[in-house]
Amino acid sequence: MKTGLVIIDMLNDFQDGVLANPAADEIVEPLKRLIDAARANDDWVVIYGNDAHKPGDLEFEVFGEHAVAGTHGAAVIDAIAPQEGDEIVNKRYYSTFTETDLDSICKVYGIDRLVIVGQHTDCCVRHTSYDAYVRGLKVVVVSDATCVFAPLSEQPHQERNQAALDYLKTIYGARIVSTDKLLSEMK
Repeated sequence: MKTGLVIIDMLNDFQDGVLANPAADEIVEPLKRLIDAARANDDWVVIYGNDAHKPGDLEFEVFGEHAVAGTHGAAVIDAIAPQEGDEIVNKRYYSTFTETDLDSICKVYGIDRLVIVGQHTDCCVRHTSYDAYVRGLKVVVVSDATCVFAPLSEQPHQERNQAALDYLKTIYGARIVSTDKLLSEMK
């Protein structure tokens, strides 16, 4: 089984920029471990799904200007920066599939399972999971390597993240797994 590890929106603007998310700090270490393991495994492809907005994009109406293509804010954080051989998918919408070449990447590599991590479990992770589901791809979401946008609500972000994970499991049949569990299965 060929697997794509899709890292969504781990960008400077979402880490400590205009849409800084303190919850994202908690997922950096699990992401490093997953990315390193995926790069060491020939059956895995590392894929970054990054907001790369253009002037006037629809998301600006909701979240203000952020992650503008070509800016520091739209770059992946240094701690988990892409390396040669990784795939980079620039996106302008919530889903990493919408008007991008992610579907083609999956076909070229023969990917039949996506492990989805990053930001935000109840938005971009959710929409990407849906698009993977309707394409017949197996969906796995890593519970301790995803997070919601903490400033969006006064409800504790861990509770909101769990609710989002429960939704993905119930509605899309996503397998929810921890980093440690997934890494043990990769050995």
